[in-house]
Amino acid sequence: MAAQHCVTRRPLSIGPVTEAYERMVDAGEVQRDEAQLTLAAKLDALHESLALLPPVPVGSDKSIASSTTSNSPISLGRSLASAQFSLRKKLNLWSFSPPPRGIYIHGPVGVGKSFLMDLFYASVKASITKRRVHFHEFMLDVHHRLFVFKQKHPLDDVMPVVAQQLAQEAQLLCFDEFQVTDVADAMILKRLFSLLLDRNVVVIATSNRSPDTLYEGGINRSLFLPFIDMLKDRFDIISMEDSARDYRLETRADGHSYFWSNKDVHGNNNIQSQLKAIFGGTASGTEDEVIDVLFSRSVQVKRHNDRCAWFDFAELCYQPLGAADYISLCNRFPVLIIERVPQLDADYLDEARRFVTLIDVCYESRTRLVLSANVPINELFVDFSAQLESSDGNEELFVSEKGGNSSSFATTMIRSKEGEDMEWSATGLNGASLAKLSAANDLAFSFRRAASRLVEMSGKEWGRQ
Repeated sequence: MAAQHCVTRRPLSIGPVTEAYERMVDAGEVQRDEAQLTLAAKLDALHESLALLPPVPVGSDKSIASSTTSNSPISLGRSLASAQFSLRKKLNLWSFSPPPRGIYIHGPVGVGKSFLMDLFYASVKASITKRRVHFHEFMLDVHHRLFVFKQKHPLDDVMPVVAQQLAQEAQLLCFDEFQVTDVADAMILKRLFSLLLDRNVVVIATSNRSPDTLYEGGINRSLFLPFIDMLKDRFDIISMEDSARDYRLETRADGHSYFWSNKDVHGNNNIQSQLKAIFGGTASGTEDEVIDVLFSRSVQVKRHNDRCAWFDFAELCYQPLGAADYISLCNRFPVLIIERVPQLDADYLDEARRFVTLIDVCYESRTRLVLSANVPINELFVDFSAQLESSDGNEELFVSEKGGNSSSFATTMIRSKEGEDMEWSATGLNGASLAKLSAANDLAFSFRRAASRLVEMSGKEWGRQ
């Protein structure tokens, strides 16, 4: 009797996301994962419904019509929307049905959330205007638009104008790493998203946090809760929390982007010579290069050439820099070298937060990030937890390290001006303490993503070509 073989049969009809996914499985590029297949099927259903997506309404807001010129982004967006409407009408695809629900995907790092969203994004053709952006960058764009419009129209309600601009430039918005750590973002998200959805914009977002844990412990969080309610009401919430496998960690680092030594890097001639080889020779000129940043700001680069900028960790992470600065640097240089990176624990809250933001920006822009550090890559981020304790009517924030690979807990200690050793804490008004609690816990949450990304970014093929 001939041996019988079990053959996995695919559905006769599958959508473009599942089809692209299966091709990558057949080519050995990815491993078949049931949670990823389930998400792919959900994205296929959304893809099919986009064919009947109503166009963005235009001309309904008088303040928008009076605040723009024929050469403005809104006028250009109207032309796109009009052409899109005509095409759908010609193809008999017009429908008065409501737009499809958005999708909010949350789960641990490295389980394929962004990967599947990108397959979906690539499958959406030119009949739909679209934009794929890291949430950091999107919110910077929103704040800059608000800033520019308020400069010219200080008394006008700017939010509908910005929402209309965004809607007409992209009717499909795909956000990577949706997170809320800034009170300014928290206060505008509910209205901004409501306006976008009312303009038939479809939103997909990936996040490491479930909706109920967004902005957890943040200042004035009660004002943010309506956004969470709206998110759960108008989006399909997809959890990948049970997918504990981090596929990024299976990427083998080649050792050419991360160097470490337990002594100062300048005391290690081998590391210095390798960094110089990556830098590629002599710096261009003797003057600092000034890189323009949003909001009429700039950042200076002392060591640079045409393709690479070289920094000390203190230059980028001890200074009050943020996502806007790092985005501008990555737009200018395909390679960034950062030396003297310390082990990041609870003693480096602000510096670590900036460094995590820098890693996210480099990852999104595929900028090669070359690091020299004091510890191996798997020891760079020290896990910690933060909690509030009340005493004498004041709330104090205590940050305790989890001991790296050890299961023991070691409380962070500092020395007071009087020379007394005490537990690290931030005291003050309730709101300030709550804000610090939220920021500390979000940072601890982000450490896992940053560590995972650094491993992937150390691969041989990483970086812009």
